[in-house]
Amino acid sequence: MERDDPLLVDCDSHGKRVAAVICRHMLASDKPVGVVENSDDPNDLQAWCFACEEKFQAEGEMTASFKEVNDFALVCVACYAEAKQRHTMQSN
Repeated sequence: MERDDPLLVDCDSHGKRVAAVICRHMLASDKPVGVVENSDDPNDLQAWCFACEEKFQAEGEMTASFKEVNDFALVCVACYAEAKQRHTMQSN
């Protein structure tokens, strides 16, 4: 479902942009942790790493335990794109 008025964040690096959500693992890790996108709505971008996806599959839904592991971070769409590029696993 697309939002009419997207949530905006004021990013230190990119200024006022549409908000997106990633897991803290994608935010903190310098090594690729994988990317699982959960929305293709440009006003509601969400992604988490392979470890978070494994936890989500084990739990079957967004449980409190999953949310604790994921520890969602709000970022701007430019930071989201950078994290997505940095954490996308290259196939051999």
